[in-house]
Amino acid sequence: MAAVEFRKVFKTYGGKVKVIHGIEFAIRDGEFVVLVGPSGCGKSTLLRMLAGLEEITGGEILIDGKVVNDLESKDRDIAMVFQSYALYPHMTVRENMGFSLKLRKAPAAQIGQRVAEAARILNLDPLLERYPRELSGGQRQRVAMGRAIVRDPKVFLFDEPLSNLDAKLRVAMRSEIKALHQRLKTTTVYVTHDQIEAMTMADRIVVMHDGVIEQIGTPLELFDRPQNLFVAQFIGSPAMNVFAGRVQGAAVEALGARWPLPPGVQAADGQDVQYGVRPGDLELVAEGTPARVVVVEPTGAETELLLEVGGQNLTLVLHGRTDARPDDVVHLRLDAAKAHVFDTRSGQRLG
Repeated sequence: MAAVEFRKVFKTYGGKVKVIHGIEFAIRDGEFVVLVGPSGCGKSTLLRMLAGLEEITGGEILIDGKVVNDLESKDRDIAMVFQSYALYPHMTVRENMGFSLKLRKAPAAQIGQRVAEAARILNLDPLLERYPRELSGGQRQRVAMGRAIVRDPKVFLFDEPLSNLDAKLRVAMRSEIKALHQRLKTTTVYVTHDQIEAMTMADRIVVMHDGVIEQIGTPLELFDRPQNLFVAQFIGSPAMNVFAGRVQGAAVEALGARWPLPPGVQAADGQDVQYGVRPGDLELVAEGTPARVVVVEPTGAETELLLEVGGQNLTLVLHGRTDARPDDVVHLRLDAAKAHVFDTRSGQRLG
């Protein structure tokens, strides 16, 4: 196991196109860190620089306290699992898992022992003599993970490994990868654009946007206290409701209604703000802010309502069911402590 550190890392293509802008943060020994952000934010490029698959334009990357900028990928003691399984079709599962050790000319006994241990951890024992064409997508992904495990690396790198799987299998594989990390306790860096994967798997999340880090924190820190509008709207599903308003006294006037300011928010009267509220934090009450029901989406344990308030659509999630129907008028209430307020010009959190 090993700590990983990025020190003012830059990446430029052709001397003109800048994709990583001086990123700096550290990953603790044994930590599971997820890099998340929209397509093009630079998360995969950062991972590939850590893996030695992309040159670093500026700055330093350290693994276990050692600068690895000039080290070949094979010498960094890392193992990477890609979006594509990249299994050799003419090799059995056993041969695929042990191939990297075979290339290193490891003793046959050591290869057999490592493969057997990885197969046991990943429940691949019955599949060792099969070929990739005889496996399901989830099984192939487990073989790719097993191939990484047998190398016993200092750091695991995952680059969107679940993107090719169906929704049900993605949920199952999320649990398997997290359980694997809890068992092996190997430092893990995981890249995804899916914020649900990030929320459910990470010890800490690094939210990236346009080549910079917007915020670093635990999943619940990012959900409960996003530091800017980008993080607020990116983390959480369904996304946070955000609308423009103006501070008046202890409230924000917006959408034809008054919304309470959270405790501790310092804002001047007349200040333009963006007001945010999570869909699960809105309540239906007998008297409150009126809203027209646009769409009702029952999902079983929860019901999602699309509401129209003051000409803007808001999403509300009920933990249960409702008799509301399209065009009904309902009333909303919000606990002030659950509101989020951001400065309109800077996008930064107030309070």
